[in-house]
Amino acid sequence: MRRSHDQDLTPARDLLADLLPAETKSLRQPAPNTRAQQALVEASVAINLDPFDVDAAFLARQLVQCTLPHANPGDVPYWRRRNGTLTLGIQAGMDFRTGTTVGYPYGSIPRLLLFWLNREAVQTKSRRIQLGRSLAHFMRDIGLDPSRGGKRSDASRLKDQMKRLFRAHISFNQALTENGKDGERWLDMQVAPKGELWWDDNKPLQDDLWESWIELGEEFYSAIIASPVPVDMRALKALKRSPLALDLYAWATHKAPSVARKGKPQFIPWASLSEQFGTDYADHLDFKRKAKAALKKIKLVYPGLRYAEATGGVLILPTSLPAVPMKPKAITKG
Repeated sequence: MRRSHDQDLTPARDLLADLLPAETKSLRQPAPNTRAQQALVEASVAINLDPFDVDAAFLARQLVQCTLPHANPGDVPYWRRRNGTLTLGIQAGMDFRTGTTVGYPYGSIPRLLLFWLNREAVQTKSRRIQLGRSLAHFMRDIGLDPSRGGKRSDASRLKDQMKRLFRAHISFNQALTENGKDGERWLDMQVAPKGELWWDDNKPLQDDLWESWIELGEEFYSAIIASPVPVDMRALKALKRSPLALDLYAWATHKAPSVARKGKPQFIPWASLSEQFGTDYADHLDFKRKAKAALKKIKLVYPGLRYAEATGGVLILPTSLPAVPMKPKAITKG
């Protein structure tokens, strides 16, 4: 018998209830969902009902291990984040017309941009990425809303973050130890050292005469092609309001299949996750609280993730499945 739509929503609603304030849970009638909560429920239903209808995106493995700032670092000479022996460093690009920096990429928008750029590079096998004549079409493709105007509109924020991301200089440095000797490895790169942007963020619904495009830096492109981590764009769009949730989702899509291949659970201390993702938070406890809430949201749109909370951290279980499942091979009749 076909399940009703309400039955399909039940698991998502149960998990969503854990995210609501305590005073809301005590009410007999549930409070109306916010737009963000409704997006999570709808994405969860779509992914659970048809896990193979994937709008796949990708992210370079290095950017899963070390991520961008969650909040604006401000006017600082550089920004960095460490994960074990790996350090990510970013320097803001310059606008030599004004003699000022364009600032650091931060928040959810440059993350959505990176996922989209990685997808295009993997699919087209080309460093030149066509952005198109329509800003509105591009915005919808990465999960943003082109209908609203103003300084804080998605269109205005997107154009600002594109400049910040494309002009930024990113460096990966890794400490090495082998046979009693110490060494180091580094990779310096720019996301897009060449490009043209014609879009008017005040008129996002208007097509431009010329097509906007960028050309990915050779090192950045090579990093994408070498080891892309597949993710589901439907999940990214549902998690887009939280850079931490986007980071932890990308991390989970990389970590969970690795644990499954090894066949035994892996304990991840909150302190390690905080060092990797939590430098923008007040303290370790603040990060832990927000990371636990983010993981519950992620479970809604990554049903194959199997984890358990443990004392001092989280346990990734070997029964986890990939976020982007392989399509079953067709059975041919002899």
